[in-house]
Amino acid sequence: MSGKFELKRSPNGEFHFHLLTDSGHIILSSETYKARASAQNGIESVRKNSVEDHRFERKTSTSGRPYFVLKARNGEIIGQSQMFSTAEQMEDGITQVKRDAPAASVSDLSH
Repeated sequence: MSGKFELKRSPNGEFHFHLLTDSGHIILSSETYKARASAQNGIESVRKNSVEDHRFERKTSTSGRPYFVLKARNGEIIGQSQMFSTAEQMEDGITQVKRDAPAASVSDLSH
């Protein structure tokens, strides 16, 4: 089984999505969008951009923990990972996104 996207509605009425691993852990989270269609476009952008390694920016939080962001062609961040304990775990997370995102199903829980 591969990962899946979950599209959700926030309490404020905006939309966001997560990419979950096959074990159900969140590996990538989006920003919030005002419209469902915009969030769906964000999912498509993750699918397209996740196959290109240079779209992943490796970062370190102020507390020293590694994480990554995925950027679209226009440089906008379309998803951010969780915080990891090690750089190796972060790289494994990037590998999972590259592997799972292009063909991940979408579970629309936003209704």
